[in-house]
Amino acid sequence: MDFQELVQAEREKQNEKWGEQNHDPYKWMSILGEEIGELNKGFLETENIRGIRFKADYFLETELIQCAAVLKAMYESGKRNGWL
Repeated sequence: MDFQELVQAEREKQNEKWGEQNHDPYKWMSILGEEIGELNKGFLETENIRGIRFKADYFLETELIQCAAVLKAMYESGKRNGWL
């Protein structure tokens, strides 16, 4: 799958898990901040364990896709709710 397909697949998982989300921008920024924090932590940790390259690369790719999916969800919510 390409990047857009991976993000869309993650969005579908999020919708199945939580349903349609309609947060204000501040709540979305908190959710995104948490996801970016996980990505930051992943990069810091993998810098010290490059010997476990495959696992680290998979984890980092997963976190990047989750960040992008949260941004897409935020955009969709903003369009639905009139703040974008």
